[in-house]
Amino acid sequence: MIGLATLRRSGAVSRTWAMFIKEFVQLRRDRLTFGTMIFIPVVQLLLFGFAINTTPRQLPTAVLMHEESDLARSVLAALSNTSYFRVTRVARSEAEMDHWMRSGDVLFGVEIPALFERSVRRGDRPALLVVADASDPVAAGTALAALEGVVKTALARDRGLPETIQSVPAFEIRQHRRYNPAAITSLNIVPGLLGTILTMTMLIFTALSVTREIERGTMESLLAMPIRPLEIMIGKITPYIAIGFIQAALILVCGVLIFDVPIEGSTTLLAVLSTLFIATNLSIGYTFSTIAQNQLQAIQMSFMFFLPNILLSGFMFPFAGMPQWAQVVGELLPLTHYIRIARGIMLKGATLYDLQLEALALLALMVLAMTIAVRRFRRTLD
Repeated sequence: MIGLATLRRSGAVSRTWAMFIKEFVQLRRDRLTFGTMIFIPVVQLLLFGFAINTTPRQLPTAVLMHEESDLARSVLAALSNTSYFRVTRVARSEAEMDHWMRSGDVLFGVEIPALFERSVRRGDRPALLVVADASDPVAAGTALAALEGVVKTALARDRGLPETIQSVPAFEIRQHRRYNPAAITSLNIVPGLLGTILTMTMLIFTALSVTREIERGTMESLLAMPIRPLEIMIGKITPYIAIGFIQAALILVCGVLIFDVPIEGSTTLLAVLSTLFIATNLSIGYTFSTIAQNQLQAIQMSFMFFLPNILLSGFMFPFAGMPQWAQVVGELLPLTHYIRIARGIMLKGATLYDLQLEALALLALMVLAMTIAVRRFRRTLD
């Protein structure tokens, strides 16, 4: 009896060891799965460690100067010394500065009034206006808090002012928080969630389209038909565009009714650009389906693409606070441009003129993904 039990235990160990070896062989053959297991933790480490910054600095700022004076330049230097503001544009009018803020080119606008230095020297305490894009409360809040020390720093730099003026606040800084003055988190999150949910669902839907046909054996029947690869792709993508449009409508309705998120701009423009965004993600997902050999690989590739979209698009963390290399990568992601579109239209009332660069970027990404998908599908046919 003891010998029989020993044999059974040794047989169980050998069978378990055989399965152990078999799984390693399987992983070695499935290089995409093995690469995903190694690649994703490394990407998470690099993105969280280097790219993510919850206290953004060097935020793009526009300046509208109604006078050129030493004190005005001292104010700008004091703003730059806080390390939160970086003057990137000089506006010629209020309308131009408003356009840059609606399009997201700048996060802050500083307006220095006419006769500013003269009013300071006379003790009139003029007001300097700082306009902030508060649609992202995290990016704007810390920078606006740093404005408290700007007055003293600017006066200290200008040695020509009398000591009596330097000892008291000679001018005031008026803050104007636009688009989300109450810093309500849902106003910032809901437009981002609209793009995030569409990205996840559209990628997975189409990433499985071609691989599902291959695994079920229906691809051979499809290839026997007189149909071109481009026609197959458009035929597969179009139904999901309608599904994505319904998803977007449901999210918007819930956002408006439950979270009181406004839609300040054109709903027609939002619908058109949302359709473009949906088509872009479907094209990328279809490209993944032409590369993957099975449905598991298609899902893995979708999540590998979805992860940087979440972290580098400005959805979870301020885009302007990321290092330059991370911003370059983020500009190549569809979700980055769509979040700017959704927040711009819903919160800022932005028009197509304000968002033309974002729309062109989505269009270019869609055409690129479609081109790669058609070429990859032809190779699959061969």
